[in-house]
Amino acid sequence: MSEQTAGRRIVTNIALSLDGHYARSADPRDMGWVMPYAVTDVARDHLTGLWEPATTALLGRVNAEGFLGFWPTVIGMEGADPRDEGFAKWLVESEKVVLSSTLGEPPWERTTVVDRPTAEVAAELKGGEGGDILVLASASVIKALLAADLVDRLAVTVFPVFLGRGPRLFDDGLPEGQWTLASQAAGEHGTLSLVYDRVR
Repeated sequence: MSEQTAGRRIVTNIALSLDGHYARSADPRDMGWVMPYAVTDVARDHLTGLWEPATTALLGRVNAEGFLGFWPTVIGMEGADPRDEGFAKWLVESEKVVLSSTLGEPPWERTTVVDRPTAEVAAELKGGEGGDILVLASASVIKALLAADLVDRLAVTVFPVFLGRGPRLFDDGLPEGQWTLASQAAGEHGTLSLVYDRVR
């Protein structure tokens, strides 16, 4: 893992439908629409490129429970893709900061639970030492960071499906700003990986 001791980047990653939604409206926790595309080479390579330079995972409570309930089970799983196992090991071993007003003691190792505004916590992490701070699919966290203009790298996988309705990532009123395309890849089933860096 590469580490940068100054100027840590805040990197956000989320999957979007082609019509711009990150979840179904009926059940935001239903990620069944993601699964056929999340196991493609382009999606796996995309995630690997994001976690390798990162040393901290910043998560909302719901995603922390989902991610940390599932990913550790992948370690040592028969037939597991090495990229999936690599991510699972990284998630278990890395520093995790979970934003929550309802979670008490963290049920996971190397985890700190924080009940403070997202932007404040992220700015504090950014001022510390280590590699990238990776926000994994926690839409509420990403929205708050975008609103505060704290995202340095915006990573998106676009899956070729219309959800028709549901919550959107980009709300009106975000700070104006320019982004540059850092990488792009297209893969199986029309999966598209896009990574943008904030121009400051």
